Amino acid sequence: MKRFVKYNTYFKLLFLIIGTSLLFFLLYLSLYVYTEQQEKLVYKTTSDKFNTEVNALVELNSKSQQTTIVDLTFWDGLVNYLKNKDEEWYRIHITNEFGNYAGIDYVGIYDIQNQLVNKTTKGQISSVNFIPKQVFPKLYKSKYLRFYMRIPEGVVEVFGATIHPSNDPKKNKYKPSGYLFMVRLVDEEYIKYLKKICSAQVFLLAPNNLSQNQKDINQVYLKLNDFDNKEVAVFLFERPFNLNFKNTKEILSILIIASIFNFILYLYFSRRWIYNPLKLITNVLETGNEVAINDLKNTHGEFEYIGNLFQENSNQKKQLVISKTKAEESDKLKSSFLANLSHEIRTPMNAIVGFSDLLNDTTLEENERMSYLEIIKKSGKNLVSIIEDLIEMSKIDANQLAPKFKGLHLDKFMRDLFETIKVTVPKEKNIHFNLVESKNSLSLPILTDVVKLQQIITNLITNAFKYTEQGFVSFGYEINENNQEIEFKIKDSGIGIEPENLKLIFDRFRRIEEDYSAEFSGLGLGLAISKAYVEMLGGKITVASQAGEGSVFTFTIPLKLDVNNESLNLINDNSKSIISGNKTILIVEDDSINFLLLRKILEIKELKILKAVNGQQAVDICRENTNIDLVFMDIKMPIMDGFQAFKIINSFNPGLPIIAQTAHSSSEDKEKIMQMGFTNYITKPLDKEKVFEILNDVFNPEKL
Repeated sequence: MKRFVKYNTYFKLLFLIIGTSLLFFLLYLSLYVYTEQQEKLVYKTTSDKFNTEVNALVELNSKSQQTTIVDLTFWDGLVNYLKNKDEEWYRIHITNEFGNYAGIDYVGIYDIQNQLVNKTTKGQISSVNFIPKQVFPKLYKSKYLRFYMRIPEGVVEVFGATIHPSNDPKKNKYKPSGYLFMVRLVDEEYIKYLKKICSAQVFLLAPNNLSQNQKDINQVYLKLNDFDNKEVAVFLFERPFNLNFKNTKEILSILIIASIFNFILYLYFSRRWIYNPLKLITNVLETGNEVAINDLKNTHGEFEYIGNLFQENSNQKKQLVISKTKAEESDKLKSSFLANLSHEIRTPMNAIVGFSDLLNDTTLEENERMSYLEIIKKSGKNLVSIIEDLIEMSKIDANQLAPKFKGLHLDKFMRDLFETIKVTVPKEKNIHFNLVESKNSLSLPILTDVVKLQQIITNLITNAFKYTEQGFVSFGYEINENNQEIEFKIKDSGIGIEPENLKLIFDRFRRIEEDYSAEFSGLGLGLAISKAYVEMLGGKITVASQAGEGSVFTFTIPLKLDVNNESLNLINDNSKSIISGNKTILIVEDDSINFLLLRKILEIKELKILKAVNGQQAVDICRENTNIDLVFMDIKMPIMDGFQAFKIINSFNPGLPIIAQTAHSSSEDKEKIMQMGFTNYITKPLDKEKVFEILNDVFNPEKL
């Protein structure tokens, strides 16, 4: 069976070749086609020649008028006439000489203010001032114009030129004194003249009134355009095409019919068995057309098998294209990310290293020293922010983050967040930052992940500050009761986003702007993290923007009310106490540099400092010293970590305030610390003001 299928098509083809007179048919058909091509070639050649002849003759017919108007516009007498308006001069030199201007039916002279000064006309044209005002600016620029227009008397050919003195032959030394127009009416006399010089039939047609070309007639359409290149009318030139191949083609047709019977049989079966499948195969090979593959699979014999092979190959190709696209995009993003990361890390590090070295200069003024320290501090914070974004995105990719829903009073949350962010508005920018009050605020708390919601809004507002130099940044929320959603909006009047970049704005490691200036620094993770958080909370995020006018970021979260009113307390206040007298602080830190930094900060408040290098030492010191007022506990340490040490110390001294120190700054890590029962936490690198804020929360401010 397989052997039969293999040779089946071959025998069909052999049978068709033997049963037909293909050779003769092809010969006759070739001769017929060749004759047809020769006929078209000869027709095209004569048409092209006729077209060239017509255009040359029409152009030549206007040459004398062109020459006349150019000569007259360098006439000093005409320049003087525009100045003194001497009607006697005009009568002698223009009116009396009008008959000598061959082919001219109207002469009009305009001053430089585009006003008609005088005109002379034959009886055919009774219109006076018909030159459009739009012509003059173009004529002023080009110095000469030739165009057609339609007036009540019919279609006219207009020649216009600027008037200059004779010592300005190139018309570039002086401004024009005025404008000269000569007009020729395209009337029956003019058309008869064209018929004569072209030896052809000439018709004046309305615009777009074109007839189909006839094989026995050569036709040329000459468009008559106005000064704005808009079609006014069309000249149609027709000349008979007398060369006839009709007899030759009739003979060839008879010869073709003689072999048509056998050829019909060939056409039918070869088209069905061979041509159609091969055409489908060609289509598949050239374009990969899925429809062609399906049609090929529906044939019989070996072509069905080929169709199945094509289908398998197409599926493999699609997978390869997808894989290649993903790989290329991944490589591109990786390269862009590495370049960006290198820049973003080097920039703050360069500032830290460079200005730290400058601090060694003993001749520095105090204000310079403080300025350098502020730069080092700011650069360090930028570096920490970069690391935090990387850690957070890695946790998102690893599915290590899960929302923790708790109660939240939304109005209070928005007001508190506004007050917190308000102090971060860049002072060097003229930005009005405001909170938009909701039209339908909630009386009951909602259930959501407070930390993630705060991070989303903070990221979007920070992004708005970055790309806004002046104007406003606002945020707020509204309740959509129909969809049972809370809709948050963050608006700004910043630089906006180009339409082609809107679909890329939430991609990780994407930075729409190309420069890496400090103004637009960052890894391009803020919006990607925000999008991941929104989707984690069960919502959606969108952006609407117009370049140069600002952007509006909108995200939603499900409206879930906390009917039990179990609101979240972000800070554990149970450990606060008022202690009078000198304070003793235990610093639990295995890194000597971190210990030294924290000790120096605490010594500013004249606090007594104790040291432990691991969790076990911290437990032992707390057992032996009952007068310890506060513990700064590092989380990651040898022998015993901070979590274990906290549990033990809290078991025998539950009232002792313990502050967690951690290099992990993600929201999940911070929430875990607070759930363990720590009084508060502080992230590394340490911030002096944050340390003082924690001390003020723990101790009585008046005693410090």
